[in-house]
Amino acid sequence: MEMMNENPGALLPELLLVLGAVAGLLTGSWTPRDRQWVVRLIAVAACLAGLVAAVADLTRPAQEVFDGSYVVDVGLGIARIVVLAAILLTIGLSVDRVAGHPRESEFYVLVMLGGLGAIAMAGANDLLLLVAAYLLASIPLYALVGIARTGPGTEAAMKYYLLGALSGVTMLVGVTLLFGVGGSTGYPDLALALPDAPRAAVAVGLVAVLAGLLFKIGAVPLHFWVPDVVQGATTPVAAYVATIGKIGGLLALHRLLTTVLSTVEVDWSLLVAVLAAVTMTLGNLGAFFQDDVRRLLAYSTISQVGYLLMAVAAADRTDLALPALGFYLAAYAVTNLGAFAVVAALPRARTLADYRGAATRHRWLVLSLVVCLVGLIGTPPTAVFVGKLTVFTAAVDAGLAWLAVLAVLNTVASVFYYLRWVVPMFQRSDTTSVPVTGDVLTPTATWGAVSAHSAAGASLLLGPAAGPVLALIAG
Repeated sequence: MEMMNENPGALLPELLLVLGAVAGLLTGSWTPRDRQWVVRLIAVAACLAGLVAAVADLTRPAQEVFDGSYVVDVGLGIARIVVLAAILLTIGLSVDRVAGHPRESEFYVLVMLGGLGAIAMAGANDLLLLVAAYLLASIPLYALVGIARTGPGTEAAMKYYLLGALSGVTMLVGVTLLFGVGGSTGYPDLALALPDAPRAAVAVGLVAVLAGLLFKIGAVPLHFWVPDVVQGATTPVAAYVATIGKIGGLLALHRLLTTVLSTVEVDWSLLVAVLAAVTMTLGNLGAFFQDDVRRLLAYSTISQVGYLLMAVAAADRTDLALPALGFYLAAYAVTNLGAFAVVAALPRARTLADYRGAATRHRWLVLSLVVCLVGLIGTPPTAVFVGKLTVFTAAVDAGLAWLAVLAVLNTVASVFYYLRWVVPMFQRSDTTSVPVTGDVLTPTATWGAVSAHSAAGASLLLGPAAGPVLALIAG
C-alpha cells in the first residue's frame, strides 16, 4: 500500500496555532482569573512563531501533503502571513475590552482556532477538507459574537449561526453532488472527471459549494448577516469577523475555481465578475446613509469584498491575479483593522456625530483614522491604493475592462460616505446641543490606540513597499 506523503513539518504555522490554542485552554483552566493575561502571551507567542515560520516557507517550492488534500504554496503562504498578523492586531485592539473578562482565556483560544480554520480553507485541496476548514473557521466565530452575553450580541450570534448553518448544509449538498458525478472529492480528480459529467449536476453542485464560500466572505447574495453581526458584537469581535474570515474564504475560492473549474465548460469567470459587480455596488449603496460607525464599516467591508472578487474572476486569465489578490488582502486587513482599532479606542462614540470635534482632542488618533479611511477609498500612498491598482490591472488584463470601470465608479462614490465620517472630526463641537460630547470622546482603550497607530503606519509603509512584496508573491 502506498503511504500518504505525511509531512507535519510543512504545517508548522498551523501546528503552532493548534499548540497555542491547546496550551491557552489548559493554562486558562488552571490559572486564577486575575492572571489570564498569561493566555494572551501564549497566543501572541504562537502567532509570532507561526509568522516567522510562514515567512520562511514562502520562498520554498510548492508541495502537496497528506495524499494531496492540502497544498503548501504561495496562496497558503499569503493566508498564513495575513491571518497571523491580523490576529496579532486583533489581540492588540481587544486587550482593554477583554482583560479581566470572565471568559478572557476562551476569547483568545477561539480567536486562534478561527484563524486556523481560515488558513486551512486557503490550503484545502479536497472538498471534504474544505468543509472541515469552513466549520473550524465558522463555529468559533459564532461563539465569539455572543461571548459578551448582551442582547444585541446574542441576537447577532443567532442570525450568524442560522445563516451559517444553512450555508454549510447547502455546501455539503454541493459536495455530495460533485462527489456523485465526479467520483472523488480531491480537486485534481474532479478537474479530470467533471468535464465528462452531466453539466446540470456540475453547475448545481458548484453553485452550492460556492454558497458556503460566499457566506464566509460576506458577498452578495449571502451578505445580510454582516451589518447585523458587526453592529451587535463587541468591537474586537466585529473587527475579527469583518476581516480574518474573508482572507481564507477568498483564497479558497481562488483555489477551487482555478483548480477544479479550469477544465469545466462553464463561464465561471463571468459569474464571479457579476457577483463582484453587484457586491461592490450594493455595499456602497448600503453605506451611503449609515450613521452607526460600525454599521458603516460593515457595508464598507461588503464593498471591499466586491473589489477582491475581481481578482478571483480574473484568476484563470492572467498571472497577475494571485499577487493582486494576496497584496490586496494584506492591505485590506491592516487598514480595516486600523479603523476598527480607533472605534475600540473610543468605545462611547457610536455614531458619526459623536466624532465631531475629535481632531482637537485626539489628533494622533484622528490622524490614524483618516489614514485608514482614505486608505479604504484607495488613496495613494496607502497600501489599498496599490492593491486596487493591481486588481484593476488584472481585471483589464483578463478582458474584464467593464468590471474595472464599474469598480472605479464605485471607488469614486465611496468617497462620499467615508468623508461623512472624516469631516465632522475637524468641525467645532457644539457643546450646547450635544452636552455629552466630552464624555463620548473620552478614550478608555490605550491598547486600541496603539493598535490604530500601528495599523495606520503599516498601511502607509506597505504601499511604497509594494514592489518587493508583489515580486515575492509572484516569485
